Amino acid sequence: MKRKTRVIIMGAAGRDFHNFNVYFRNNDEYEVVAFTAAQIPGIEKREYPPELAGPNYPKGIPIYSEEKLPELVRKNHVDQVIFAYSDVSHEYAMHRASIVLASGADFRIMGPSTTMLKAKVPVVSICAVRTGSGKSQTSRRVCGILRKMTFDVVVARHPMPYGDLRKQACQRFASYEDLDKYECTIEEREEYEPHINNGIVVYAGVDYERILREAEKEADIIVWDGGNNDLPFFSSDLHIVVADPHRAGHELTYHPGETNLRMADVVVINKVDTADPLNIETVRKNITKVNPNVIIVEAASPITVDNPKLVKGKRVLVVEDGPTLTHGNMAYGAGTIAAKRLGASEIVDPRPYAVGSIRKVFKEYAHLGTLLPAMGYGKEQIGELEETINATPCDVVVIGTPIDLIQLLHLNKPAIRAKYELQEISKPNLEDILKQQFPKK
Repeated sequence: MKRKTRVIIMGAAGRDFHNFNVYFRNNDEYEVVAFTAAQIPGIEKREYPPELAGPNYPKGIPIYSEEKLPELVRKNHVDQVIFAYSDVSHEYAMHRASIVLASGADFRIMGPSTTMLKAKVPVVSICAVRTGSGKSQTSRRVCGILRKMTFDVVVARHPMPYGDLRKQACQRFASYEDLDKYECTIEEREEYEPHINNGIVVYAGVDYERILREAEKEADIIVWDGGNNDLPFFSSDLHIVVADPHRAGHELTYHPGETNLRMADVVVINKVDTADPLNIETVRKNITKVNPNVIIVEAASPITVDNPKLVKGKRVLVVEDGPTLTHGNMAYGAGTIAAKRLGASEIVDPRPYAVGSIRKVFKEYAHLGTLLPAMGYGKEQIGELEETINATPCDVVVIGTPIDLIQLLHLNKPAIRAKYELQEISKPNLEDILKQQFPKK
């Protein structure tokens, strides 16, 4: 009897599980011996449960820290290692490839033909070249246009299953109660809450075949709301990719963002209202070099705050979106821009007051400087974020996250939100493109 090909999947609780589900779970030619975990704290030391792994894996599949990868390859006589997470530089990805090859296994990245599911209804996918480019506001804008065109729209969100995987196989979010029901992290709330506010149902979880079939039942069009700069899990009829001129050049140097760029039907160059014109032009040239026939839409993300008078002349603590600042490598966000524009006298440094895992985040991501990332991958970390904010001596907190942290945390000082929505400033705009692609029903 032919020996099965032995596999380890490297991931971050998203793409890794999806690749397993759609390609390896019922494939008798392969045996997945382990997952390794990176990027997200606390996801190692778990298992992919047998209820999700299927009959070939009655004991489930262990999840280890990625640091153990060489040892695991040798110990388990692994033939292939699948690289299955996103928003890493090409250099980073090839360093991981070198580790795998030196350990004796093949290094493999799986593409669309083996990982994308086909929907029974049209799909619009919203992806990006980097984390923090503006997928969320682009998804909200696309959903708003399609609803205005009288389509029933359902969002399928890229996975963020950091809790009990058994309970997260297929999740439907239509209310704030659903967020509490599934014990959502801050990162999850940032993505789901704005859609719920707009009356849009969101599906997410672990098993995207099941998620897709459920979403199809209540949608004329499904909008794939991507995570990081990952590829969509569904084949799309219109692939929209967001680029960020604040990080000009990254559209060609990060995985799999460059793949998204080359696949795109439409590229939105976002944040043109705050970016250097030379950087905007660099991004435009890079887009047309690798995808000359793509439609380019220029857009702004105008920032508004609910009580600007609280900021002028005050000492301000800025809290920004966690993933954008950390593995997105951004050194500022909407909160920073708002604080400076409104005349803050000082951006207060929270590092001396950081506690627990928040202190560790500052050590790991030295580029953060005086900005506090809204980390909250579990109740304990959310509590540490709250404690750090309350301990930092400042006059006001400016929050640049997509959700209302003011309602989620118990803060001992005034706080305001910096909000932003997509605003196209060139033609054709997204409404023109969507109307052409999907004639009004």
